Amino acid sequence: MINWLDFKSIKRTVKLEPVLRHYHVKLRRSGKDQYRGSCPIHRGDGRDAFHVNLARNVFHCFACGAGGTVLDFVAAMEGCSLFDAAQRLQFMTCSSMSTVSGKELVTERRKVCSPLRFKLTGIDCAHPYLAGRGITEKTALEFGAGFYAGPGLMHGRLVIPIHNADGELVAYCGRSVDQTEPRYRVPPAFAKSEILFNMHRASSSQDNSVVVVEGFFDCMKVHQAGVRSVVALMGAALYAPQRQALLERFRHIILMLDGDTTGRKATVVISQQLRQHCRVRVVSLPDGVQPDQLPAEDIGSVLQPSANDD
Repeated sequence: MINWLDFKSIKRTVKLEPVLRHYHVKLRRSGKDQYRGSCPIHRGDGRDAFHVNLARNVFHCFACGAGGTVLDFVAAMEGCSLFDAAQRLQFMTCSSMSTVSGKELVTERRKVCSPLRFKLTGIDCAHPYLAGRGITEKTALEFGAGFYAGPGLMHGRLVIPIHNADGELVAYCGRSVDQTEPRYRVPPAFAKSEILFNMHRASSSQDNSVVVVEGFFDCMKVHQAGVRSVVALMGAALYAPQRQALLERFRHIILMLDGDTTGRKATVVISQQLRQHCRVRVVSLPDGVQPDQLPAEDIGSVLQPSANDD
């Protein structure tokens, strides 16, 4: 439980380097402890406008004027208050966020999140938002998803536990149930590129094939329809560690991404990445349709083996 926040302690102990890696900021070394590159905040022109000093743990953009400490950086990236930024940093779950030496390049790969040392309690798995997304209470209970009214970063959000491939709880994602931004909130240290949501369940199945979707609710809905071997990218990109995990376990991958421009582009890219290593099947959904919007019978129908499977 968080009753107060020690801003000075957070600014002193939480280093900018792993936070920059969390936001996939790619910088070049320009001197001892000095890095520069394009600004991730305003995303404008200026190849060297964004400057970071790791020794002082500060940043500054000479184009948009943003600058300050690690708290200021998170607040600017998330569009939130300093208090909210402090809460997010307080809930860091990866050891690399507090133990990184500061001498590593900011573009180096992040360490995988460590298992959480706590578990949220009092989660309401019967919240109306779940029913509105087509998720039954039984499925919500199985996934541990539900509304959390307790204190902290996930207060007032629908929380979704995230596990690594070994089934260890590594993070919670909080989904806004109203118009509060951001829609999805995860701890700043969460290494999304290293994890596939629901991989621990999918890999324990007897199937040598797996369905890949974008989001949490897509995954839960497909699972609810009886397809147990399903994972979610938690986005529309397949990163190298995720790809490796899939290829080590499955021989046949079924892509069922969203039926929008982003999903269709991602399908092309990901299928090209995978086809040289395994069998790939693409399930194209109607324009604007997500897997979680399909009735259970339709999910089963579109996932039936096709004569054109390659």
